[in-house]
Amino acid sequence: MRPVGLKQIYFSLLVAFMLYLLPWAGFGLLVRPDFVLLVLLFWMLRAPHLCNVGTAWTMGLLADLASGSLFGQYALTYAITAFVALSYQRRLVLFNDWQQAGYVFVLLVLTQITLLILKLFGGSGLPGWSYFLPSITGVLLWQVVVYSRVRVTGQKDH
Repeated sequence: MRPVGLKQIYFSLLVAFMLYLLPWAGFGLLVRPDFVLLVLLFWMLRAPHLCNVGTAWTMGLLADLASGSLFGQYALTYAITAFVALSYQRRLVLFNDWQQAGYVFVLLVLTQITLLILKLFGGSGLPGWSYFLPSITGVLLWQVVVYSRVRVTGQKDH
């Protein structure tokens, strides 16, 4: 695995944030994965010394500003997810790709449940089952990225 720098991490987070800012509508908005969180998880698993809970908190604050929703909900959610992800990071690098995908799926669902609880406290109504579709599309996108990295580099991270 090649060493990674802060510029590469920040650039990928910027691209993910721009994908978040695209004018999604209809079905695309319903299934849009949390690009920022996926990139954060990717770097937390591969470079935890450069991408940590503070990075997640900062990106969450930016997502809060961009979404116009309750200020701090994404920051809190991303920080909780980052803490859980980093708690098991050393074990996770020993997992195979499918086990990692399962773990990422659990993290994405945890994020959505935390957001749902915060939204319910804020007075929103209870959404339907389609609320969790971004977790499914997020883990599918995770698998695409993992397999494309293996194909391009010819080696796995572990």
